[in-house]
Amino acid sequence: MWLLIGLGNPGEKYDRTRHNIGFACLDTLAKRHGLEFRTKRANSLVAEGTIAGQRVALAKPQTYMNESGRAVSALRSWYKIEPAQDLLVIYDDLDLPFARLRLRERGSPGTHNGMRSIVAQLGNNAFPRLRVGIDQPPGKMDAAAYVLGRFNKEEEAQIPDLCDRVADAAEVVLRDGVIAAMNRYNATG
Repeated sequence: MWLLIGLGNPGEKYDRTRHNIGFACLDTLAKRHGLEFRTKRANSLVAEGTIAGQRVALAKPQTYMNESGRAVSALRSWYKIEPAQDLLVIYDDLDLPFARLRLRERGSPGTHNGMRSIVAQLGNNAFPRLRVGIDQPPGKMDAAAYVLGRFNKEEEAQIPDLCDRVADAAEVVLRDGVIAAMNRYNATG
């Protein structure tokens, strides 16, 4: 069983914001495979099924970004997964150019509060993650305001293709492993 987590904030107020790109990408992956977020479990909306021959649970924590770790920890216990082998977290990253993807097997949470929460709750940073670039805020704009803001028109037009690439990368992780996905998607953006 693989647990794929898309990070974001619950509620219509946050739909289509930069911070919710993890939710949007997970929605694309679910739709592609006919999965629906019908189950509420461990403070998350969950869709279960099979992708690339693997049993999966796709989860969108409903704890708000800064408390994502509570949901991820509870889901880890429920599904009895080992994070280093069976977890993939998909989330926005200010430090990557818009639409650039970066997969890692492990690593620092950086300045991302959702990832900080997950690392704190799991007790380590040894789990795969797929960072989705949202770029730096323009000028002296506050980072919090930027991530909670909506994409501009040019970016918004690219979101469907971006979410498709993230879904493709997640499928490669499930089918061929994290290293294969890193080799393919880190080089091409």
